[in-house]
Amino acid sequence: MHLTWLRSDLRIDDNTALSASTERGPTIALWLVSPGQWQAHDDADCKVDFWLRNLHDLRQSLEKLNIPLLIRTIDTWDQAPQAVLDICRQHQVQSVHWNEEYGINEQRRDDATRAMLEKSAIQAHSHLDQLFFRPGTVLTRSGDYFQVFSQFKKTCLEHLHRSLPALARRVKRQAPLNIGSDPIPQHVEGFGKTTPALRDHWPAGEAEAQSRLSRFLDETIDDYHHLRDLPAKPGTSQLSPYLAAGVISPRQCLHGALAGNRGEFDSGSTGVQTWINELLWREFYKHILSGYPQVSRHRAFRAQTEALPWRDAPADLAAWEQGRTGFPIIDAAMRQLLHTGWMHNRLRMVVAMFLSKNLLIDWRKGERHFMRHLIDGDLAANNGGWQWSASTGTDAVPYFRIFNPVSQSQRFDPQGRFIRHWVPELQELDEKAIHQPIKSTDLFGNTSYLSPIVDLSSSRQRALEAFKGLPRRQNQGITS
Repeated sequence: MHLTWLRSDLRIDDNTALSASTERGPTIALWLVSPGQWQAHDDADCKVDFWLRNLHDLRQSLEKLNIPLLIRTIDTWDQAPQAVLDICRQHQVQSVHWNEEYGINEQRRDDATRAMLEKSAIQAHSHLDQLFFRPGTVLTRSGDYFQVFSQFKKTCLEHLHRSLPALARRVKRQAPLNIGSDPIPQHVEGFGKTTPALRDHWPAGEAEAQSRLSRFLDETIDDYHHLRDLPAKPGTSQLSPYLAAGVISPRQCLHGALAGNRGEFDSGSTGVQTWINELLWREFYKHILSGYPQVSRHRAFRAQTEALPWRDAPADLAAWEQGRTGFPIIDAAMRQLLHTGWMHNRLRMVVAMFLSKNLLIDWRKGERHFMRHLIDGDLAANNGGWQWSASTGTDAVPYFRIFNPVSQSQRFDPQGRFIRHWVPELQELDEKAIHQPIKSTDLFGNTSYLSPIVDLSSSRQRALEAFKGLPRRQNQGITS
């Protein structure tokens, strides 16, 4: 008997560990519920709910292949090695297979599990699955992890030109086992319920993920380089929750994109090239997570930025979190996050810069708020994006480049359609006024919209002075 330990890889097709396990012989699958660990990681209610819904779909697919899915509950990952070993002893398991995950806690969990299994004469096999390249294999000439994306991307494309990562072999139906699948929990203690509207927005299952990929490749990808910046239009793939949970693999995305572009990475459709670029950004941040583990410990990539004089401003932070800053594009984006568990990527940068620069509030508070609400919350991508925006990270935006939310709004939502959807109190304003409404009061004294909580010009100057106050020698390293 062999065991596949499922984690962020909730799919049948192109699942490296599952494929390798079933090729060895009869296989059972395991999923560990670990609420204490998820809470420590600030995983969102909607994200945990999304996992459970995808597990329902996955269990049905596994049962068609006669692979039982076992569910065990632990509190934290410290208990994972013993839980896996207990399953192995109960079912006389010879080998355990899992797909690699990245981060300090993930690595400790897997190392401890491997040690315990091997001590009990059970083979442990980890597989590269959620990345194109194993961290540590794409390095600079001096043998270091890349810190600049453009250089990392160039090296990755050189490797991909030589050899595309192959899809895993399809899992075949095995002979029935006398082992039943466990019921999937309806909810997990400590995590709230998700609204029906949010669930409807993100249907579960591999078929849904593949349908979204096909629709994106057929209808949108050729214009992706233009449409991806327009939050009022469906110009992105909307696949990030499915990639984060492993309901679809990056290899499937890459193969699909190349198939519609005659196999070309750097010619043909500009939209395809731009989307592959985004897949490589995802890859880059996971390599950073492995090569520079301090970012897993809530530390800035650029250590000197720890000296920044962040403001303790709970009222400003709350206004930002709740979408009531008085800046329409900021408020619309933050309300989109609260209602859908997702935010348009362009707006993630805009709101992150607003918090870390205009409000001069520690980026870690924004990072945590995002993780607590994102259905596609991913430590590497979320941390990488926040540190990029705050100019504390690798290959970060220069500290003096600060997005103006009004001009960003005018440029990327010119008609105000996105704003009107999420900030309905501004629906009656014209295309010019909606980006920067002047606070008005009706005859009865009711305020139609909030006053801006900060002055953009003076707050920008405050941020510049804070960064300039860092040691000069180190401050020069905060450019890309």
